[in-house]
Amino acid sequence: MKVMVTISTYNEKENIRALLQGILALGQGIEAVVADDDSPDGTWQIVQELSRSDPAIHLLHRKKEKGRGSAGRDAFQYAFVHGAEIIMEMDGDLSHDPRFIPSLIEAAKIYDVVIGSRYISGGRDLRESVARNMLSRLSNGYSRIVLGLPLRDCNSGYRCFRRRVFEAIDPLSLQSQGPSIVHELLYRAFRQGFTIGEVPIDFVDRINDQSKLTFGRLLAGMLMVLKIRLGLV
Repeated sequence: MKVMVTISTYNEKENIRALLQGILALGQGIEAVVADDDSPDGTWQIVQELSRSDPAIHLLHRKKEKGRGSAGRDAFQYAFVHGAEIIMEMDGDLSHDPRFIPSLIEAAKIYDVVIGSRYISGGRDLRESVARNMLSRLSNGYSRIVLGLPLRDCNSGYRCFRRRVFEAIDPLSLQSQGPSIVHELLYRAFRQGFTIGEVPIDFVDRINDQSKLTFGRLLAGMLMVLKIRLGLV
């Protein structure tokens, strides 16, 4: 079974090497696809260097169209075209620990879509900022209500998809330019009747640098969730 983990990056040079090493250390033939938006800090160069010595690492060096949404779309498409039977996604800042990958893959034997969840029994949000934790819960509650999803963690970017999801939902048809691609894909999978499950994960503060999620981006994401529900995306 071919498993490919997709990661969208921008200025993650302090984290990407350790993340890729953690993923590949799991063995089981797991491969990683990094879609990097021409990071000025040289993230793509680190990935390129690693890919030259390890064929399980793939780099998509994106110089034109940029953004979390299109990066995720391109990475999904790459994994799909290259025959992945299980396509995963996770953040590139070490807030998602690779050690949870096997549990997501195991759950994919039962579900078409598996979410790494902070908000089910056994899951934890271990970030130190109480305000950020509360904001995340409010945003997640908003997404659940607006999209009508019977899930606990609709905002999680740590997820696993069986190939047939992308056989039904062409990755190139995804329209979100920003983080709302998480909601767009999840909502479309739900509407098409795919089974969705959740497994517990720990979500932690990024190891290096600062979060790229600002209040303005959060508001923009909430607006996109509404557009997705209204069929405008």
